Amino acid sequence: MSKISIKLPDGSVREYDKGTKVIDIAKDISEGLARVVVGAKVNGELSELNKEITEDSNLELLKFDDEDGKEIFRHTSAHMLAQAVKRHFPDAKLAIGPSIKDGFYYDIDTEHRFTPEDLELLEKEMKKIAKEDLKIERFALSREEALKSLKEQKEEYKVELVEDLPEGSEISFYKQGEFTDLCRGPHLPSTKKVKAVKLTSIAGAYWRGDEKRPMLQRIYGTSFEKQKDLDAYLEMLEEAKKRDHRKLGKELGLFTMHNEGPGFPFFHPKGMVLWNTIQQFWREEHLKRGYGEIKTPIMLNQQLWHQSGHWEHYKENMYTTKIDELDYAVKPMNCPGAMLIYKSEMYSYRDLPLRWAELGQVHRHELAGALHGLMRVRTFTQDDAHIFMLPEQVKEELIKVIDLADHVYKVFGFKYHVELSTRPESYMGTLEQWDKATNNLREALEEKGLNYIINEGDGAFYGPKIDFHLEDSLGRTWQCATIQLDFQMPERFDLTYTGQDSEKHRPVMIHRTILGSMERFIGILIEHFAGKFPVWLSPVQVSVLPISDKYNDYAYEVKKKLENQGVRVEIDSRSEKIGYKIREAQMAKTPYMLIVGEKEVENGEVSVRDREEGDIGSIKVEDFVSRIVKEIEEKK
Repeated sequence: MSKISIKLPDGSVREYDKGTKVIDIAKDISEGLARVVVGAKVNGELSELNKEITEDSNLELLKFDDEDGKEIFRHTSAHMLAQAVKRHFPDAKLAIGPSIKDGFYYDIDTEHRFTPEDLELLEKEMKKIAKEDLKIERFALSREEALKSLKEQKEEYKVELVEDLPEGSEISFYKQGEFTDLCRGPHLPSTKKVKAVKLTSIAGAYWRGDEKRPMLQRIYGTSFEKQKDLDAYLEMLEEAKKRDHRKLGKELGLFTMHNEGPGFPFFHPKGMVLWNTIQQFWREEHLKRGYGEIKTPIMLNQQLWHQSGHWEHYKENMYTTKIDELDYAVKPMNCPGAMLIYKSEMYSYRDLPLRWAELGQVHRHELAGALHGLMRVRTFTQDDAHIFMLPEQVKEELIKVIDLADHVYKVFGFKYHVELSTRPESYMGTLEQWDKATNNLREALEEKGLNYIINEGDGAFYGPKIDFHLEDSLGRTWQCATIQLDFQMPERFDLTYTGQDSEKHRPVMIHRTILGSMERFIGILIEHFAGKFPVWLSPVQVSVLPISDKYNDYAYEVKKKLENQGVRVEIDSRSEKIGYKIREAQMAKTPYMLIVGEKEVENGEVSVRDREEGDIGSIKVEDFVSRIVKEIEEKK
């Protein structure tokens, strides 16, 4: 029998008979490894363990701990959910059931309205299916055979999916026990590994995300190899509920959402203190780094959006109107306005780079079902910047933006990882321009010594990008900063500068945000800190609590001394017991409570209570003022 060479991630090469299965290669390497692998990557493509390899290949064996391993594991979990649904609700029609970040879901069409009790029933059935250790077997049908079979089963959603495939396609199915599902795979070899499973919620979802199509019921779930890992995840979800920024935002008087404006947040006075504090810090850091601040209109005419490419590539997300019989659009992005400012003057090579920052409000249409507090809104303020530079300045400017993002995240106490997104299917420009832009981004990351993940095909339509994903205190990640290198917009808007040769040349452009959007970043901060903001960010930094009315005058003196140094302070002068006042301040998550009574008045002191540590003793008023001012300045 002919031999094939298998190259493993450590660079070693092994020889096997042609047609050897992945699982047999795993067993050859180690029996222990074979017991824990859940799938593989063969030449970069996800594959199941029963796949036969027939040519020289690169092989990566996947465990559950690998992201791709989780995807295979949870895709199988979704099929087990669908099988459980069919066992208890035979008339249910199945739509799609992918794995997603942290879990899986399945969209189902049935007259029965699923309840939390149904989730418990289906969960038990899934555990039963795991115990049955059903072998999962792939088979393929022609397009015609697949359509015939699915029509007989009255699986109309699956029929539609197959009808969208080209003539002559071979269609794959997966069978486990009595259950068969249309699927491209890959899957686990059997159902037995999926023992720790939890169905978490029910939601509505339009078929194919189209508001005009049927509303389906979506069951969400998650699964793990071990019960202890599932328990830890569920505990994290409970903690996340307590930190929900929508709940805390209302309780702390930061923001509210209203039915009169779905997706349009209303910020209250304390929320605006937080907002303005973040923006002041943002402005200071940009000023230090040579940025000028600009402001561009919120609405511009259709011709501009055609010129920028947004009308062709992004129109479905834009709000439009007519003014003087002409079509206008509310801006979904700030960049075209920056182009017009650049075109209003002539520049030479000596003027570049130009760094312009804008806290620009944009509007994007989001489906009602996708809206989520401050995390997914229809209007938000991007902390944008556009940098126009010479081609030889690109790497240096990219490094400066990376350094700025790193500094800002460290001040807020975030760890992060970086992802590089490459050319999407729909794009502007030439392959040569895209390759050049992508290489520039890669070189900047490598010069900074940053590890990064590559996201193939996830770039913007006008250029590749670097994304920063922040990790919060619960270990969740949030995409915030984006750095996009763009050779297209300068071309479309005919931007030029005069070079050393006195000829016209095209500048290169960077689009970038650091916070991403003010609204979303504030939502992340609320959940990251559970509303207990660091002193420099807290809307109220100190609450002065007089023990009784006769100490109010002294309390106001203390308040005045703090305010004179720029400290944000409130006084609770209500005729309430001190214990009640302390509890109220604690509920408001105020960092410091200053209790004043007879002893404090006599000694010119305040009794300090820390939000976390509780009572930390009495201190001279001046000493406390110096201490908190230093803490605010250092942004601890």
